[in-house]
Amino acid sequence: MTPEDIHSEIESMARRARTAALKLSQLESAEKNAILTAMAQGLRAATAEVLEANAMDLQAGEEKGLATSMLDRLRLDEARVEAIAAGIEQVVALPDPVGAVMETWSRPNGMNLEQVRVPIGTIGIIYESRPNVTSDAAVLCLKAGNATILRGGSEAIHSNRAIASALTAAGEAADMPPHAIQLVPFTDRESVSALCSMEKWLDVIIPRGGRGLIETVVSQARMPVIKHYDGICHTYVDAAADLGMATRIAVDAKTQKPGVCNAMETLLVHEAVAAEFLPAAAARLREKGVELRGCERTRGIIDCEAASDEDWETEYLDLILSIRVVESMDEAIDHINRHGSHHSECIVTADEAVAGRFLSAVDSACVFHNVSTRFADGEEFGFGAEIGISTEKLHARGPMGLRELTSYQYRVRGNGQTKG
Repeated sequence: MTPEDIHSEIESMARRARTAALKLSQLESAEKNAILTAMAQGLRAATAEVLEANAMDLQAGEEKGLATSMLDRLRLDEARVEAIAAGIEQVVALPDPVGAVMETWSRPNGMNLEQVRVPIGTIGIIYESRPNVTSDAAVLCLKAGNATILRGGSEAIHSNRAIASALTAAGEAADMPPHAIQLVPFTDRESVSALCSMEKWLDVIIPRGGRGLIETVVSQARMPVIKHYDGICHTYVDAAADLGMATRIAVDAKTQKPGVCNAMETLLVHEAVAAEFLPAAAARLREKGVELRGCERTRGIIDCEAASDEDWETEYLDLILSIRVVESMDEAIDHINRHGSHHSECIVTADEAVAGRFLSAVDSACVFHNVSTRFADGEEFGFGAEIGISTEKLHARGPMGLRELTSYQYRVRGNGQTKG
């Protein structure tokens, strides 16, 4: 397709999405839940087709030499398809934020005001690798009353098409407004630029993927972007830490699932406990296959590779960990705020006052006290499935669930008040 053809097709999709969004905004919770329930059943019924499509993507990925971690993100089996379908049913069970009254008040002239949650409207979602995002994004947006245009990556195009087809067919059979969920059927890079130019029809774009994709979207988008940059997450072991707890948390944060954005990439250790903590922690981490890189003070305590300046700002998404010994909590906070990605950070300490200062001084979306950063997740926060984890500060920050996919409206009622 020519760039002009792609732009024309994307504009048609965006126009249709706007029409669908207006209809979605009028649906009751029960109607949306019936649609979502049908979609879960439709996906289960299409399991064979989805797996057949996924096998095509996996074969192509292996031929292209995709990394093992990328192939694992891409891979589906019956259990994973069932998990996606069950995730839709979890969204059904969640409270509908649309129509919730956030605040009410009255004015001296007798006007009564309400601040009420309403759908954002039309949302473009650009993502890579994980075909489950096709379902997660579509169903969360629909529950919040939004129409969605999905643009997945080339590595998962067959899987994405199969999942979107199953969801759309089942949803429309249950009276979902036509074009409420649309998948861009081609993967030309021009389609990203075209989506970014649709400010007349799309209210917001949410990119999920590597830094290159996100920076491209941010540089081109004419509408607001809710972005999720790197997950350069830290654990700081304080002088007052329970060192056994600190070891358990550090090992979990690094190794429980290293290829995700809330995995720890840098371990900071107070000098007062470094000599006692690091040898035991390093042994446990090495048992899990972790490659360690450290500052000079770290290397004076344990045997490991030297950490470079680049290591402090690298999202490994792998069994690699950078370690730095610091003189104080203030030095740890400064390191996090300077080198981190404002995602998720943890302090391990028995000192509540120290923890409180860390939580207030660290400029990240999620801050934890004696809890692994692996809990930075919409489901773990009780939000259900998530659209992503925003490292922004405006509109949405941290795990983005249903509530974060709404805006609000002021509803003003009176009995004939005039300004003149």
